[in-house]
Amino acid sequence: MKKFRLYLFALSLFGLGVLTNCGDKDGVKSLLFSIEDDKSLGLQVSQEIESDPVTYPILSEIDYPEAYEYLNGMKNAILASSVVAYRDDFVWQLKIIDADILNAFATPGGYIYVYTGLINYLDNADDLAGVLGHEIAHADRRHSVKQLEKVYGVQLLLSIVLGNDPSQIEQIAAQIATAGSTLKFSRDNESEADEFSVKYLGDTEYACNGAASFFSKLIANGQDSGVPEFLSTHPNPDNRVEDINGHASTVGCSTSPISESGMTYEEFKLSLP
Repeated sequence: MKKFRLYLFALSLFGLGVLTNCGDKDGVKSLLFSIEDDKSLGLQVSQEIESDPVTYPILSEIDYPEAYEYLNGMKNAILASSVVAYRDDFVWQLKIIDADILNAFATPGGYIYVYTGLINYLDNADDLAGVLGHEIAHADRRHSVKQLEKVYGVQLLLSIVLGNDPSQIEQIAAQIATAGSTLKFSRDNESEADEFSVKYLGDTEYACNGAASFFSKLIANGQDSGVPEFLSTHPNPDNRVEDINGHASTVGCSTSPISESGMTYEEFKLSLP
């Protein structure tokens, strides 16, 4: 079944014209993948992740409806920003992984995963919105696909087409989920994700520099040399705090904390296991 899915994906790559930039917008370009290819790859990666509950213990939306309602409300507020290039094109599906890990990641096509360890580490909704905006930016600016193209190139496409390596999707899923060394985002990718997090949140009631507060906490806790992989260690946290606040000043967006109505961030954390 997995090999069959890979074959279908291969057909979609060539059927949709991977060697064109069909669907590119706002300067977000990919050398090989079309927007439909981003979504197809993201779907396969998400299926691989959800087929491995030991590694990725995803919380059920049925068992934790309030938590998902809160987090999806935050996600939808960010996606309402006109700056999100593919807000109406990508899936933007969100899942919570129950593990004490400081991590969050997004696949091509907008499948987003947030760990409870990160949620519990953060102090308020603005901080999480900043991180969520950062991950949405990685998907929206198509950073993962660009990295995959650099790492695998034609070899990836051929292995999928020929079905010679059915573990390829499993490998890609693990690399995206852990930001493995071969798929670490570049300095420019990280800086762009920080910048667009500010721009996205500038159209919301969340403090647009929320991501800066997260880095400030890491620094205060002495973790400036051990930043979680999903946010990379370059540029360093001090520079990123300065840059994020600089973007907020340039955009002229509000850095005042959100005044939450309904469920608060603390109540959200308490709703989790």
